Amino acid sequence: MQAQNFSVSGAVKDGDNQSIPFATVFLLQVADTTIVKGVSADENGMFAIQHVLPSTYLIRASYIGKYSDLIGIDVAKDIKMGTLIIEEQVENLEEVVVASVKPKIERKADRLIFNVENTVVSQGSSWDVLKRTPGVIAIGEELQVRNQSATIYINDRKVQLSPQEVQNLLENYPAGHIKLVEVIGNPPAKYDAEGGPVLNIVTNKNISLGYKGNINSTYTQAIFPKYTLGTSHFYKTKKLNLFTSYTYGPRKDFKTIESETNFINDTGIFSRWQTDFDKTSRAKTHTAQLNMDYVFDYRNKLGLTSTALVSPNKDYDYVQFTEMRNAQRLLDSTFITQSDLFEDKNNFSADLTYTHDFKTGGNLQLNGHYTNYDFNSTQNARSDYSDADGQFLRTYGFLTDADQAIEIYTTQLDIVTTLGSLDVETGLKGSFIESKSGIQYFNTTNGSVFISNLSDDYLYDEQVYAGYVSLSKDWEKVSLKTGLRAEHTQSSGFSTSLSEINDLSYFELFPTLHLLYKPHKAHSLSFDYSRKLKRPRYEDLNPFRYYINENNFIEGNPNLLPNFTHSFNLNYTLKEEFFFDFYYRYNDNYISTLAFQDNINLVLRNITQNVLGSNSYGFDFNYGKSVTDRWYLYSYISIFHEDETFVALESENQEVTNTVNGGYIDLTNYLTLSKDGTLKGEVGLTYLSGFLEGSYQQEETTNLNLGLRKTLWNNRALVSLQVNDLLNKANSRISSKYLNQDNAYFAQEETQYVRLGLTVNFGNFRLEDNQREIDKIERERLNSN
Repeated sequence: MQAQNFSVSGAVKDGDNQSIPFATVFLLQVADTTIVKGVSADENGMFAIQHVLPSTYLIRASYIGKYSDLIGIDVAKDIKMGTLIIEEQVENLEEVVVASVKPKIERKADRLIFNVENTVVSQGSSWDVLKRTPGVIAIGEELQVRNQSATIYINDRKVQLSPQEVQNLLENYPAGHIKLVEVIGNPPAKYDAEGGPVLNIVTNKNISLGYKGNINSTYTQAIFPKYTLGTSHFYKTKKLNLFTSYTYGPRKDFKTIESETNFINDTGIFSRWQTDFDKTSRAKTHTAQLNMDYVFDYRNKLGLTSTALVSPNKDYDYVQFTEMRNAQRLLDSTFITQSDLFEDKNNFSADLTYTHDFKTGGNLQLNGHYTNYDFNSTQNARSDYSDADGQFLRTYGFLTDADQAIEIYTTQLDIVTTLGSLDVETGLKGSFIESKSGIQYFNTTNGSVFISNLSDDYLYDEQVYAGYVSLSKDWEKVSLKTGLRAEHTQSSGFSTSLSEINDLSYFELFPTLHLLYKPHKAHSLSFDYSRKLKRPRYEDLNPFRYYINENNFIEGNPNLLPNFTHSFNLNYTLKEEFFFDFYYRYNDNYISTLAFQDNINLVLRNITQNVLGSNSYGFDFNYGKSVTDRWYLYSYISIFHEDETFVALESENQEVTNTVNGGYIDLTNYLTLSKDGTLKGEVGLTYLSGFLEGSYQQEETTNLNLGLRKTLWNNRALVSLQVNDLLNKANSRISSKYLNQDNAYFAQEETQYVRLGLTVNFGNFRLEDNQREIDKIERERLNSN
């Protein structure tokens, strides 16, 4: 008997017989209740403790400070426990049930877990939760972790949308559906080597059978009104989960930009250009999604995720008025540019996954993915020049016709298992990308003349073959997770006009290390390291010029190289409430979009290139406090340093270092305004002292916002009101001034708005659906404009 060992398995559920995903289950010594072994339940609340020696034990499950009853078991064979029940714990004060507590924060070896279920933080939208998650900085429509753009996941499925679309999605996804948020600053080897930090939203699970649906709408009043109208439906049986949704979003947006460029020669500034640029866009976007899961048996299932985004006939009206003055600021001449731009974009993707759960714990997943992306645009622009007295001088006109078609295929195998006392993850992946793009340029000043040197076709193919292994182990006070990912990349780009072929082949290793030490329940110290890369976006490789007018254009770069990053982080946590983070990141061949003014030809161009070096380091501190039962205050402070060293292409190729030392402060008050908890409010203030944008520096921004949220009819309806940027300081001036470069702009977007939202649920609306997004790193490099 002493030479044998057995397994103990079962399920963890709450008092309503609903599964509790990711609960912790412990085997304890009978004599002193010390821990013998512990495991985490899977997403369905199922657990299996392996390699248990014959003896008598106590077993208990726990989740977010709640515990099941202690149960005694005699292990002499494999034991199937059945169900461990964790009862919901509420407190009754003056006939009002209080189920909101302060958020619980856990530190794991490779991630920080922000538990928000049934807390005051869960009263807003999912976007609000992510902005309030420790370690996250919100800059406009982008969420950053350690000053890197974060990738959003829902239940380990990547949200493959543009930043603005991600924000719109999460602003309409109720935070009450969120169980926890995982902040993975240095993702382990299982994740693609390409990509930065990950924010993974884990939603509630519910195994109830039946149907639910909703109709939802938002109305936003900014400079122009805009609205969304959508519906979603979910049907679940014992074997089939079916989810479908459709959203229609017509909108009209306005953006104004005030810019100035001071052209410089040996004597100083000789020409000053000031431009007022108004941009009005109109779009009608259709988004549809179909998810289907079929369970063959308790160990085998098949899942399909498919999305379609159609944005036809999106049009932009550009109007630019430019004054050109001499060094003494006397008016020389002016010109007005009117431009019409029309876009069509279609994006379809499908993801098929087969999952097999092993008897001994762990699983095997086999995944196939396909994306078809089609984009084309036509621009017709004309500039009229006049002298200082307003007399017409000349006209210049041009027309461009551009298109891009991308196909992505990937296949992936992942295995999760145990090897002795080690948890093991390993897998293989292949990615195959084909991109075809082209642009035709015509001079329309007099008739229509094809300009061959500005027209081009570009073909790009890429294959990536990857394999990884990750090992993890927990001791009493120490947790360790380490991994290694290997990727071999082959790519080829061909420009027909330049007759150039750019072939690239490289094999790289990407190690990861996560170490956690907890000498005491009130103290923990963690360290993590990873090496990652970022490949150029497909559109950045196109050697084309996209013109705003003949004096201002964006230029691609087919010679871009991948960017490799080394990231280090040291964290200290006190009482699971005070978090202190110190981080450092070195970016080799960092890919940045830089602006250069040509002082001879009076041209401003934007080009993407590899900079010579880039460093980021800083200190983050966050702390949350329940001031009263109805008032929760969250604070986050970040002090950081960012620098980029690049070649100044219009300054005799000198090396220039752009540096920003800044700070970020976030103070948010979450308020429960009614005794029954159906009316809740939020008052938030964020401040950013400045930031780095390539060759530009951004000045300070401040955003004050208010929000109200009211549930009606026993949660069958939700009404929300949000007021953003009350101080009108969320936009800032951005400038670039060094050597012979002196230009700046102030872009004002519709950050001031009032938004009203309404959701009406029907059917078994408490049933959680299988909504998810497609997880493919290759899709991130698609054009997100």
